[in-house]
Amino acid sequence: MSVFSSIFNVSDAAMWVTFAVIIGSIVLFANDRIPLELSSIGVIAVLLLFFQLFPYIGEDGTNLLGAEALLQGFANPVLFAIMALLVIGQGLYNTGALEGPANLIARFGRKGPWLAFTVAFIIAGTVSAFMNNTPVVVIFIPIITAVAGNLGLNASRAMMPLSFICILGGMTTLIGSSANLITATIAEQNDVPRIGFFDFTVPGLVLASIGALYVIFVLPYLIRKSDDDLADAKNLDGGKQFIAQIPLKEGHPWIGIESQAGFFPGLKNITIRMVRREGQEFLPPFDEVTLSPGDTLVLAATRKVLSDSLQQTAQQATVWPDDEPEPENGGGEKRQPRRLALSIAEAVVAPASRLVGANVDPEILHAETGMELIGIQRRSRMGRGAISNIRLESGDVILLLGEQKEIKKLRSNRNLLLLDWLTEELPQTHHALHALVIFALTITLAATNILPIAIAALLGAVTMIATSCLNVRQALRAIDARVFLLVGTAFALATPLQITGGAQFVATSVVDAFSGAGPAVLLSAFFLLTAILTNFLSNAATAALMTPIAVSAAREIGADPMPFIYGLIFALNCSFATPIAYQTNLIVMGPGNYSFKDFVRGGLPLVVLMWVAFSLFAPFYFNL
Repeated sequence: MSVFSSIFNVSDAAMWVTFAVIIGSIVLFANDRIPLELSSIGVIAVLLLFFQLFPYIGEDGTNLLGAEALLQGFANPVLFAIMALLVIGQGLYNTGALEGPANLIARFGRKGPWLAFTVAFIIAGTVSAFMNNTPVVVIFIPIITAVAGNLGLNASRAMMPLSFICILGGMTTLIGSSANLITATIAEQNDVPRIGFFDFTVPGLVLASIGALYVIFVLPYLIRKSDDDLADAKNLDGGKQFIAQIPLKEGHPWIGIESQAGFFPGLKNITIRMVRREGQEFLPPFDEVTLSPGDTLVLAATRKVLSDSLQQTAQQATVWPDDEPEPENGGGEKRQPRRLALSIAEAVVAPASRLVGANVDPEILHAETGMELIGIQRRSRMGRGAISNIRLESGDVILLLGEQKEIKKLRSNRNLLLLDWLTEELPQTHHALHALVIFALTITLAATNILPIAIAALLGAVTMIATSCLNVRQALRAIDARVFLLVGTAFALATPLQITGGAQFVATSVVDAFSGAGPAVLLSAFFLLTAILTNFLSNAATAALMTPIAVSAAREIGADPMPFIYGLIFALNCSFATPIAYQTNLIVMGPGNYSFKDFVRGGLPLVVLMWVAFSLFAPFYFNL
């Protein structure tokens, strides 16, 4: 035993130190000025140091809270499942595999953007009632991202609502959440009647509906990001208009589009500034002009629109190995072309660049960068003439298309300054089917319990890389270090809370305090306590801890245990106030660019709302 332990009553103090560390960690996590990674490492370091100096000795004489016990969360299968699911989601995004469903849902956005999101939420919440909500969130993250992009909105305002809606859906049936099954199983072991599939669906739907109204109509405004927060790598559009010049070759999807009332309504979000045909120039308003092969269009559009149009044309480009020409028929062994992995990049014309004053010439820019010119954004107003008539000025932004190796070379170019954080790879659409098949198999294996979700997700992530749906660099970029450290820290906090008896102490204290106030008051207090604990412990651990207490508390006051079990199930699903409360919160944390404080601000009111709604509804429904 440590010399410190001999003068310090560890058994009595370890629990209170754990409480203090938990409170301190909440304060640190909520402080945006301290990086979440640093806060997580600091909390773990404090726990390791304390329980090394003051070991918590078990009956076998070993330190129950040594480094191995506190760090085992970093080897937890849940953590690996979350990281692998992030990689799979990135593979779906890279291949554009879910653009079809996203476009279908986005059609509802014509009557209002949030109608599209509401439709997606209703579908996700309904599905979550019948399967694990983790894969449901993974399915809908790329869909929500694509829908937001199609509607010109930022996806961060929909990611947290997506997680919360799926959690709410999971409280309506027995299999909606693993915590529901754990609670029902332990309750049955304590001589409580077996709970059926839909036994608590009616009160669950009431609570879920109330929560859904908050999630859809209130939550997006509580987590609204400032313009600076939205200027991240995933918000590449920003509404900036580029001038582009596009030749229409045979097979181009725009061929055959006709002008109506002076414009081209078939080209959404694109403004045609000029059509050049056989030396003749047509300016708006366009009178009975039908786009034909050989036409050259000068147009204004956002980066997102130009990127989408390129997916149908440039993405199909191929080159021959070693940049050699295609072999003539019968000329030796037939070689297969490889597809180009193309990216879009923005570069600024540098001060004193030798390009300043030169006309925009795609061939000159190709010689300078090895990349193709897509468009240009001027600091000053541009006329309607051909893009080749524009003289470059310092500060002009040009949009380029090329391979990653050319973009790397551009970083050392003194004439053009690469905006590296705005580089975006075009979706590898020819791998979309591969990504969908891998994703479907992963979800099927996990949902049918053929494989644990951690194993299924890891296999899916590895297969995504092996089939070139994304490369290793993209996969590593998808893994969020904040989420990794936060999950490990959550397990490190939960372990001493359980082993030192802290969670048991809080639970029994609340039950003892309210047991004489009647079943309705005790049930309300029990719900609130469980909702608080489930935001810091895993809901499975909270279920294992609280279920026997719920049964004994109900029997102690002569009440039916079933309302307490149902209340426990609903409270276990109130995992809204912290990102560590539930793995779907952690999954959306990266794509939504959320901080710990965002979950407190958006999720805590929902926890309170659920508690108040249950406290008012339960006495009436259960006749307490």
